[in-house]
Amino acid sequence: RTTMKSLRFISAEAFVSNAEFARKSLGAVAHDLFPLLFKASYLLEQGEVIHDLVENWPLFDFNMGKLLGATLDYEEDLSHRTCSVCLESCLTGLRDYVLNQSSPYMKKLKMVDLTGIKDVEVQYCKCKKTMGRWARTQLLCKLCSDLVYLQQAQCNPGTFEVSISVLIDLFVTERNFELVVQALLKKCSCPLKICCVAFRSDNLTLQKFFYIIKLTDPSLLRKLEIVHNVHLEMEHLEMLFNSIHFPLLMSLTLPARTFNVRRFTAADEQTLANIGEKMGEMTQLTELSMPFSILTGRIQKLLSPLKTPLKTLDVSNCSLNHADMAFLANSFHANHLEALDLSGHDIPELYPSTFFKLLSHCSSVLRSLTLEDCNIQDTHVNMLILGLSPCQKLQEFKFIGNPLSSQALRHLFTFLCELPMLKNVEFPVPRDCYPIGITYPIEDASVCRFDHQKYERVAEELNLILLQANRDDVKTSTPLFGSYDAAVQETNNELGAYLIKSFKETLEKFTSSFNKMS
Repeated sequence: RTTMKSLRFISAEAFVSNAEFARKSLGAVAHDLFPLLFKASYLLEQGEVIHDLVENWPLFDFNMGKLLGATLDYEEDLSHRTCSVCLESCLTGLRDYVLNQSSPYMKKLKMVDLTGIKDVEVQYCKCKKTMGRWARTQLLCKLCSDLVYLQQAQCNPGTFEVSISVLIDLFVTERNFELVVQALLKKCSCPLKICCVAFRSDNLTLQKFFYIIKLTDPSLLRKLEIVHNVHLEMEHLEMLFNSIHFPLLMSLTLPARTFNVRRFTAADEQTLANIGEKMGEMTQLTELSMPFSILTGRIQKLLSPLKTPLKTLDVSNCSLNHADMAFLANSFHANHLEALDLSGHDIPELYPSTFFKLLSHCSSVLRSLTLEDCNIQDTHVNMLILGLSPCQKLQEFKFIGNPLSSQALRHLFTFLCELPMLKNVEFPVPRDCYPIGITYPIEDASVCRFDHQKYERVAEELNLILLQANRDDVKTSTPLFGSYDAAVQETNNELGAYLIKSFKETLEKFTSSFNKMS
């Protein structure tokens, strides 16, 4: 689809397309045209022009989300283009704004907001090289450290009289930990003040996580993601909540196995209750993700203290029982849930009626539903259709890993065409594409052993159903090993190295113990 451009935008494109001319002429450009020229430069990947626009930014704020979002001059949203050329030019331009020799009285910029940048799987920029959240964290912290070093060298005292708040989503792992710590420690003396509004940590020791989270100024934090290789358990979470307050926290993601009720003692029950009470004090909290924890029979204890209804809940693979599902279905959260992930639960066998009660309560607001590996079979499809029919705002439906035949999928897709807001569907490889006798959930070693030609034929048929219903706006896919995760994709080399190291250490311990026994 071609996006319409205004004459102003076409003129801006023509102006910035000649980088040398544009850079020489910026001094004569009206201040209110800078946002227009910035978006045009970003679209055309004119890195040098972007750098000079930011270096000479004449306005009080610089908000990436707004600058790249839909505008009257050009409706296409460019905020999902994490183009390395453009973003590096932006950030180095910001550093050079500080270093620029013009009078500090001419410098109006007070606020830079980098949080509106969206990391997505498919990039449309020509260079095809992205700068993800981890790399943006790395570069900004390096530039801050460079400025502090130059300030200490006092190349020009007047240069550093500016003070600019930079809102950013930080992503910290072992590899960039020291750099980020140094930037946060020197925040007071740096003209660029890092303001962390979202924090993601992966592949960090608990000691380092607790140290750096205190440096971020938790009172500003809106989103906290502690994932994968941060070995946070329930007692550590209680320590975190007891020692640090998160008054603005809206979204919390916890790593796998944070909770494990199978080895609970009476003291653990009290710890869980304390965590629930602490979360109840977070009056802004509306998104909670705690996949792969074992929470059987404890959802009520954890969620009942919350005073604000949840809009997003991920309890995938949490071994929920009927009491847990009954609590969710009858709680005040049910009417507000916009995104729900119940993957890894045998819904048809364990609590079909309670699940559909929950679905009916959230149907008027539900936007995203994930039911992966839920043992949904052909005999359940009509009931599923009945449950999904009121969900007229549903935009995303993911149900890979369920034992459905190609015939059942065709029936389901015919219904999905009727959901007006639907944009993304992740469907399973049909059961009849696998060898007879395959058991579900399918083991990783067998997940790719299916008839690929037959799958392609079925996928074409399903897309044809959408096409004939004029629903070519719906994107379909079968991600065999889970949905795309930009953060994991960006740091997979580091995480892979960590896992190999952990495996090697475990093997060495086992060998040592075996030798001692021998």
